[in-house]
Amino acid sequence: MQFKKKRYSNKKLIELYKGILHPRLIEQKMLSLLRQNKITKWFAGIGQEAISCGVTQALNDDEFLLPMHRNLGVFVNRGIPLSRLFMQFQGKREGFSKGRDRSFHFGTKEYNIVGMISHLGPQLAVGSGIALANKLRKEKKVTVAFTGEGGTSEGDFHEALNVASVWQLPVIFVIENNGYGLSTPTSEQYNCKDLKDRALGYGMEAHKIDGNNILEVYDTFKRIASSVRKNPRPVLVECVTFRMHGHEEASGTKYVPKKLMDSWAKKDPIDNYEKWLLAEGVLTKEEVEEIRTTLKADIESELKIAYNTPFFETATYEEETDDIFDNSPVTTIEPTGSTAQKRFLDAISDGLRQSMESYDNLVLMGQDIADYGGVFKITDGFTKQFGLDRVRNTPICESAIIGIGLGLSINGYKAMVEMQFADFVTCGFNQIVNNLAKSHYRWGQNADVVVRMPTGGGVGAGPFHSQSNEAWFFHVPGLKIVYPSNPYDAKGLLMAAINDPNPVMYFEHKFLYRNKQVEMEIPDAPYTLEIGKAQVIKEGEAVSIITYGSGVWWSKALAEKHPEIDMEIVDLTSLLPLDTETIYASVQKTGKALIVHEDNLTGGIGAEIAALINEHCFEYLDGPVKRVGALDTPFPFNTVLEKNYLPVERFESALVELVEY
Repeated sequence: MQFKKKRYSNKKLIELYKGILHPRLIEQKMLSLLRQNKITKWFAGIGQEAISCGVTQALNDDEFLLPMHRNLGVFVNRGIPLSRLFMQFQGKREGFSKGRDRSFHFGTKEYNIVGMISHLGPQLAVGSGIALANKLRKEKKVTVAFTGEGGTSEGDFHEALNVASVWQLPVIFVIENNGYGLSTPTSEQYNCKDLKDRALGYGMEAHKIDGNNILEVYDTFKRIASSVRKNPRPVLVECVTFRMHGHEEASGTKYVPKKLMDSWAKKDPIDNYEKWLLAEGVLTKEEVEEIRTTLKADIESELKIAYNTPFFETATYEEETDDIFDNSPVTTIEPTGSTAQKRFLDAISDGLRQSMESYDNLVLMGQDIADYGGVFKITDGFTKQFGLDRVRNTPICESAIIGIGLGLSINGYKAMVEMQFADFVTCGFNQIVNNLAKSHYRWGQNADVVVRMPTGGGVGAGPFHSQSNEAWFFHVPGLKIVYPSNPYDAKGLLMAAINDPNPVMYFEHKFLYRNKQVEMEIPDAPYTLEIGKAQVIKEGEAVSIITYGSGVWWSKALAEKHPEIDMEIVDLTSLLPLDTETIYASVQKTGKALIVHEDNLTGGIGAEIAALINEHCFEYLDGPVKRVGALDTPFPFNTVLEKNYLPVERFESALVELVEY
């Protein structure tokens, strides 16, 4: 291993030595504690310290790092108090995740670090979002996101690189190529000579370096970071290294040939650098021993603080549920002034445009939403008013764009991501349910992202452009779900969703977009409606119809067709939070409940509402709680099949049957 001192002072060389030695000593201590059953698991990065240390010291403290679970050196070199880090490892309330997630699955904006989730790849897009915010503010900053060689096979890796290249984002992607993905060697993971070559297809600059050479790592990233700050662009760096321990300690390393292990042991980043420093006279043996003694004493001292902090004794419902959302006060805007007749589609467009005018940090992202105005023309004319920086056409990379939305939120922006059709959200599902939904609960980071979901059938669009998939997200704590049925609610709830600091899934029914029957007078000025508040849109005494979206219009039609049935119609408007108070009050008054939705019947939201009514209103019921939904089949294309699939006719018969019960 050849070290090149270049222009670096002895002080800097020693700082780098301490930077790679400190995490090694911590890891050795953690492995000892693991054997004593004082911690439950450890993912050792022994042998890889030069990458974490070199990268972190090459960046400015106000620049974000997105490390993996073998990057202890990132956290140590950013100066995080070890006692709190140890509390995190022990699962204590005083750790960064309050015991809700383990090891390095957390972030801290105080130190500009965003930790990973267990799913490999999503952090790369989040890093791109942070970098986009820097670029929009014209800040000369770089963001660094880590992945392993195994993670480069994930779709998220390729989506992140593609978007970062198209948008020329100031982000450095680091591949820690350590030879194995758990037990799978690189020969079984990819079929290219060098992983850096994967950047070629994205028109991206790439480098391959010795990840065990601390000076090469530090110098490379120092140089690239300086260049990217001046000329924003993405860069890929493959750092070749080796994992000397198992994926986690219980895995062992029996699958690694002894000859290979022995050869990499000779390339140990700390041993080799220490020998060079001694040979160059930068350090003496006595100074090396003094450094080691001081660092070990520091580790023991910080461990003592952590162990003296008590473990959990109790957990409360209130604390756990209160932290699911960011409960910061949200400004309510009352409707005022003149009104105008608007279609459902126009109301959504108004809400988006006026939100863009209210928030200069709001960024819209989606396929074809810029000059084309979106496939439904909701953002038509937006680029002329707000510019291409804030109204961004995206590549077909749903996962990356949602991840970028979270990155924007972390770095002080609001994001709206449009799914061209709600069906396509499957390609971004992981980012929504595991990143957006869990970030505040895990480490107090809000996700100020609205995902717009053009949904529903009735337009003969077949199984991949018609699904009502709100129930997929209804089960996920940390998401809010709104589903307006008319233009007034559509505008007010959209503006409320954008005001809200939490992730909101905003469902908008395509059949209602240009439906003349749905048009109504709505205020020209901005206004918001309360998320989580249902509305009784027709008073009645005989039966409660509980519904949302297209179901509201089916209910109104039945009310006109059957004036003899004194039905009450409850429009939920929001599905999460669910307004149980309004639901219960209606059912307690009428004694009968029929829940209607366009989604498939089995596992639909109606099942949960029926269970809640049965549990909380049983003594008021004069008949069974009934549900009506679509057939439990995929959504068909042919309009005759579509009519049979949708529950409109079954709704009428169920209503009559319940009233006559």
